[in-house]
Parts: sequence; C-alpha cells; structure tokens
Amino acid sequence: MADKKRVFAVNWAEVESLVTGQHDNPHHILGMHETTDGVYINAYYPSAKSVSAVCKNTGEKYALQSERVSGFFSLKIPDKQSFVYYLEITFQDGSTQTMMDPYAFDPVLDAIDISRFSDGVHYEIYEKLGAHPCMLNGVEGVLFAVWAPHAERVSVVGNFNGWDGRVHVMRRVEYSGLFELFIPGLETGEIYKYEIRSKSGNTFMKPDPYANYTELRPANASRIADLSYDWKDAEYIRNRTLKKGEQPMNIYEVQLGSFKRPKDGREFFTYREMAEELADYVKDMGYTHIELMPVMEYEQDGTLGYQTTSFYAPSSRYGEPADFMYFVDYMHQKGIGVICDWVPSQFPKNESGMAGFDGEALYEPGDPRRSENTRWGTYIFDYGRNEVKNYLIANAIYWLSRYHIDGLRIDSAASMLYLDYGKSYGNWVPNLYGGNENLEAVAFFKELNTIVKERFPNCMMIVEEESGWPMMTDSVEAGGMGFDYQWNMSWMNDLLSYMSLDPLYRKYEHKKLINSMKGAYDEKYILSFSHNEVIGGKGSIVDQMPGGYEEKFANLRLLYGHMMMHPGKKLLFMGQEFAQFKEFDSEGELDWDMLDFDAHTILRDYVKALNHLYQNEPALSAFDNNMDGFEWINDSAANESIISYLRKTDKKEDTLLIVCNFTPVSYSKYKVGVPYAGNYREIFCSDNEAFGGDGSKNISIRTSRRSESDGKKNSITIGLAPLSMSIFKWEKKPAAKAK
Repeated sequence: MADKKRVFAVNWAEVESLVTGQHDNPHHILGMHETTDGVYINAYYPSAKSVSAVCKNTGEKYALQSERVSGFFSLKIPDKQSFVYYLEITFQDGSTQTMMDPYAFDPVLDAIDISRFSDGVHYEIYEKLGAHPCMLNGVEGVLFAVWAPHAERVSVVGNFNGWDGRVHVMRRVEYSGLFELFIPGLETGEIYKYEIRSKSGNTFMKPDPYANYTELRPANASRIADLSYDWKDAEYIRNRTLKKGEQPMNIYEVQLGSFKRPKDGREFFTYREMAEELADYVKDMGYTHIELMPVMEYEQDGTLGYQTTSFYAPSSRYGEPADFMYFVDYMHQKGIGVICDWVPSQFPKNESGMAGFDGEALYEPGDPRRSENTRWGTYIFDYGRNEVKNYLIANAIYWLSRYHIDGLRIDSAASMLYLDYGKSYGNWVPNLYGGNENLEAVAFFKELNTIVKERFPNCMMIVEEESGWPMMTDSVEAGGMGFDYQWNMSWMNDLLSYMSLDPLYRKYEHKKLINSMKGAYDEKYILSFSHNEVIGGKGSIVDQMPGGYEEKFANLRLLYGHMMMHPGKKLLFMGQEFAQFKEFDSEGELDWDMLDFDAHTILRDYVKALNHLYQNEPALSAFDNNMDGFEWINDSAANESIISYLRKTDKKEDTLLIVCNFTPVSYSKYKVGVPYAGNYREIFCSDNEAFGGDGSKNISIRTSRRSESDGKKNSITIGLAPLSMSIFKWEKKPAAKAK
C-alpha cells in the first residue's frame, strides 16, 4: 500500500503540481492513505468522467468525487482501515477500464541497489532499471525504473495511457537520481517512452536507455520484453574453454542484414531463419566462430550498427529478443561460437536517444570539448561518471549472461583512449597531467575486463586499437588492459599495402612483408581482413590485388594462405571468401549468384580447404603466442620476393615448412633449408588445379640432402609456382632394409 500517515489532508498545491506536470513524488498524495479516523483514496486521471474504488475482498464500491480540480478524484472513508482495492474508471468517451492503482505499491528499489549503482558497481543494474514484467503483492504488471537526476519530473507514457504524461508519473527515489513506478496489468509487447520535464521547464519524450526491445525503425519507442527462453546449449557452455593460443580460432565476420535477403518481398530474414542457414555454411566452411557486426539496436542503416541507440536491445529488424537467443543457442548446438561487436566508444547525438537525456548532459560529459567525437559526429560516454561506467559494464555482462554470447569485440578503442582523437588543436581538454590520454577510459577498460574475467573466464574480450597503445592484452595485474585478443591492424595494413603493389616493385617493400614478426608476440593477436577493408570506396579485397583476372585470384590465394600460416588467430569478412567484385555498403548484400562463376566457387573451396587445414594442423595454432612456434628459414630474399618459415609445436612431427613466392616467376629447382633430415611431403599448394592454379610442382616427396642452405645443414629442392604458397610436412625417413 502507499505511504500511511496518521494525519492526512489533500494539499491542493500538490494537486496543482500534478495538473501542471511538475510533481516528482505522486505517491505522496495519490493512492490510499490511512488517517486516525479513516482512509483517503486519491486518483488523478485527466480524461476520466468518474472513478470508483472497489474493495477486492468484499466488492464494496466507493465513488470518488471530483469537485475542485477536473480529473482529480478523492474520497475519505471514515472509520475504515487500509484495504486492497482496484479502480473502475469511466472516461469521457464512454469507455471503461478496471485496474489496480499504480500508487498503491511500496518502493521496489532498495538502499543497496541505490548505493551500488551510485558507486558504479551494480553490475546487474539491468535487472532493476528498464521495464520488467513482474509480480508485486500478487499483482502482475511492469516495474519501470530510470536514471534521470536532472529531471524535474518523469512519467511513463504509451498507448496504454494515451501518451499523457500526467497519468503515470514516477516516484523520485531520494538521493539517487532514480525514478520508479509499478504499473499493474501491462503486458509484454506494449510500447512506451519516458516523458521528461527538465529543470528549464521543457517537456520531451525519450526511449528507455535500458530497454530490452524496441520498435522497428524509423519508429523508436521502447517495448516491454519477455526475456524468458529455454536454452539448450548447456553442454556447449560447460565445455567452453578459453586457452589462449592453444586452440584454433577462425572467425567469419557477418552483417546479418546483408548476409542474405529473402526473395519474397520481406526486407530481412529473421534471426531464426538466419541461424540455420548461417550455421550450416559456417560449419561446412571450417570456421570456429562468427562475429556479428553490432546487433544492438540502431536507427540508421548506413551506420551498420556502429551508432547504437539501444544498448540492451537486439535489433528488431530481425525479430524479438527470444529470436536472437534462439540464434545464439542454435549456433552453440552446432559448435559455433558467437562474438558480438560492441560500441562503448560513442552514441548518436540525435535528440530521440540518450543525448541530453534528462535535459542536461548525462551519459556524455558536459564540456563539448570532451563530449563530442567530431570525426563521426557522435557523443563520447562520460567514463568518469560512476553511473555511466556502470551502464556500460553491466551492458557487457548482460550480453554475456542473458544471451550466452562467447565474446565482445570493442570497436575503435583509440577513440576512447585519446582525448584529442579526431580533434583539432584547442578543441580538447588535457588530462590532469597535461597529456592526451583519457585516464578515465583506461580505468574503465581495466575494470571492465576484470569484472568480465571474474564472471565469465571462458569468454573473450577483443579490442580494435590502431594506435599502438601498449599492453592491451596483458593482464590488469601486470599493468595491462586485460583484453584477451587484439586485432593486428599494422599487420593488416602492411600486408594489404604490399600485396596491392605490382609484383615487380614488391622487392622494394620487402620489410612490409617480414616486419610483422618483430612484434608478433607483443600482443595476443587476431589477424583480420574485416569489413573495414572493404567499405568506404575501397572495394573488396580482390579488387585491391594487382594484375588481370587470373593474377588477382592467384594473389588473393597467396594472401589468404600467408594469413592462415602466420601466427595469430584469424578473421575474414563475409563475401571475401569468394572474392565478391562489389563494394560493400549499407545497401549491399552478398551476391551469392556470383558463385555461378567457377573462379568464385573455386576460391571459396580454396578458403574452405585452408580453414580445415588450419583446424587440423596443431602447428598453426598451438604456439600462437609463443616464439617457439615460429622460425624463419629465409626472410631476406627480397629480390626474389620469396619467404620461407616454419610453424612448430613441441612435437617434431607437427612441423610445417611454408614457402611463399610473391612474384609471377616460376622456379623448377628452388633450394630451401630444412630443420630435420628426412622426407618432406607437400600437403597443400595454392596453385593446385582444384584451386584455379596450374597444378602442384611437388607431386613427389622431397627427400632432404646434406647440403647447407639458409643456415641449415640439410635442404630440399622444390618447384615454386608463380604467386603461390606451398606447405610441406616432415616425415621421418624409413630405415633402409637390411640386405
């Protein structure tokens, strides 16, 4: 029941505050109030013609009176104690409604919730804030709670109250900046927003920052969501381990809306429809994980999800929250991990979102020199504010917990770490030491990764950071940021720059090919050819290769081959496995019809063979983060643009010898040093006829000879096709038979 008072009388100044939409604690006057000689029942429904209170136990009906202020109904029942009641309302248009009184319920948010949230350590705050179907005092309804410390008044509005902010005014929770209200009888699927009156007197509506579901764009109201789901991936979760560097990890990056589109007139497939087709394809191709470009709700298709508007809601483009749960569940049942891109670096400046949420800067810093990301025209989060930091860390926990995803990839960490990122001189504020490092963002990353590792030790935290900030994947205890993996941007940039050259000039840029090994173990790396490399007018990766049609494909096979052999986990963006000659943009989608052409089908089969080779050969992943797993045979043949190296484990028989020829020159007898005497069988060649080449030059086994080469006592002589990669595996030479 509402607050009980021994003395009570209607305060007409409070009623006036209700009518003008300025009251921030309506429970003080509305609902039932017990006095020394009876009870008062007060209700405010501006469009009501009559209101009655009905005792739930006896059925007795009491008609409330509206005499002084239209819409405000009040009744004193003498010599009566508090009782449970519901309201019967008749509106001016003749319609009627029966409901429990929202102002007859005690507060739900308690002192512990408030204290933990204010301190920034309530990592399950998403269970309290937002809209949550629940039962209070045996009554089903929805509990709404929102953080708006600068607001003068906050109301819940929706179709259920005619979007009238005077009907469901929320209670201000003292000393917290929080507002809450339990509304009985609401069901999942209802749309709602918060109507906020600012200190300046402006009134506006905002979607819920903690909403679990939203309307389909361009509409942007929040929806009450049912997050219940019967998970079937217990075995996968139980067996999920994160042994850094010890297991293959080959990621297929996907933009769900562009992977495939239905031909029945619909705009998108659903999460459930995509799950089955995508899982089958990814499994067959030999990928271990998918990485989804942001699925958190966003309004503008052209942003591809990187300007998130609703961080707690999977995009309604493809279905409801339970549908995305099914998507992840289905992937897990097929043995495929799910990583989601996550964007704690920015949010849109549009008025319908979190910008100026309660009439003032709230999620963003107040100083525009710190709040604005001028490069993208977005706002930066205020990482030094406890409640904002809490919002983001709890959001990471939410996706790992509620949706069972296997990891998060943080987009554009550099924009968070540098106060002057994308800003001109004089338009940024140094830190307290005069530097450009965002110390609050550094502390945020460390806390984020510490909490995630404590709760989800077998989930991955991956970062994209292009500036070279040190120790990103070192533990927090050792002074690092605590990420599990980092995209290797310098490797990607150097290799693409090298491969885009005419082979005639590659010898002059040989360092771009070999320098990656100097820092290959500085961080725990993922080698990525992501969406970043194929959008913004760059075309696809095959478009960036030199030469004619056949040469482009030979170069691309070589590029992918060297990528798969190089230390580091792997990532490839959708469509690049079959060399789609088409720029990817916000309107684009994979052109699966291209697979009617043999070259594209063959390249896809080549990537598939590479992927399975990667999974089956321990040397390609077991020592990814250990210098003992790699050894140069020859990195100095710049004039020939040929490199040779070993991938190893602690078992001699796992050793692989890789030779890459980056020119269109063929060699019939190329001498290569080998680590052990014995036989070397070519197990893979990018120039095989099956892959669109002219055929392997090493059909027979190569037996080593006692002839020094590349600093090794033993060597083999091999054939090298133009623009090709060959992989050899050591076999112990059988002992000679006794005569």
